[in-house]
Amino acid sequence: MNASPSPSVPAAGSAGADVLRTLLERPVPAVMGVLNVTPDSFSDGGRFVAPEQALARARAMVADGVDIIDIGAESTRPYTGAQPVTAADELTRLEPVLAGIVALGVPVSIDSMKAEVAAFALDQGVAVVNDVWGLQRDAAMAPLVAARGVPVIVMHNRDTADPSIDIVTDMKTFFLRSLDIAAKAGIAREKIVLDPGIGFGKTAEQSMIALARLRELDMFGLPILVGASRKRFIASVSPSEPKERLAGSIAAHLIAAQRGARIIRTHDVAETLQALRVAHAIESKQ
Repeated sequence: MNASPSPSVPAAGSAGADVLRTLLERPVPAVMGVLNVTPDSFSDGGRFVAPEQALARARAMVADGVDIIDIGAESTRPYTGAQPVTAADELTRLEPVLAGIVALGVPVSIDSMKAEVAAFALDQGVAVVNDVWGLQRDAAMAPLVAARGVPVIVMHNRDTADPSIDIVTDMKTFFLRSLDIAAKAGIAREKIVLDPGIGFGKTAEQSMIALARLRELDMFGLPILVGASRKRFIASVSPSEPKERLAGSIAAHLIAAQRGARIIRTHDVAETLQALRVAHAIESKQ
């Protein structure tokens, strides 16, 4: 069951817009910390399913200086093997922890492709919707985002990777479709962030191409979020397991920042912040 926007729930437009504006005005790209309350996420599946573990992880990210926490209750595993769950499953995982995480005082985004889940999260004080299917999977998502007036992260995705295609052209076509859906629903353009979806529906080569050609997305005039953290393309260059990919993640994120990314989504908050700050400090001496 998908949630329709409820007129009885006040829109969070001004608060959400302020959150996004604050994130984007920083001289260093904002850091979004990943919090998966799932049993099967590719990097840390099961570690933060228990409410006390999830809250402890959120507190640790806040202490590390995270700018926004992205919480998800369904593994979307950027390769294969993700097990779809119902909205009820997601809500069961979120209900014990979400209000407590919002109460920490750092902006929170909800990583879900389901409008019903997003609506619940927004009711709990979440400020941003992060849709890994770019408003194209659940027809109720765009109207919900428009009614609540919150920012939305629109991610590029594909059901399967096709090594024969020009992945950047595919991303542009996908985003044009998402932006048309957003416009027809009444989502203000200034509340949209684009995410190239590193690892999602892409070969390792295509993920690297997407990063290398990130500036081509400037054609949309919208802020870009990049989440390359611990992704498998790193292992295609340097064989490694997810938890062994910190250096590769930082390398990818520094390149993304150099190519205009304004938000970096990562599992490793303190290390990523340090790398971004040092890179910015060096570049400012030119």
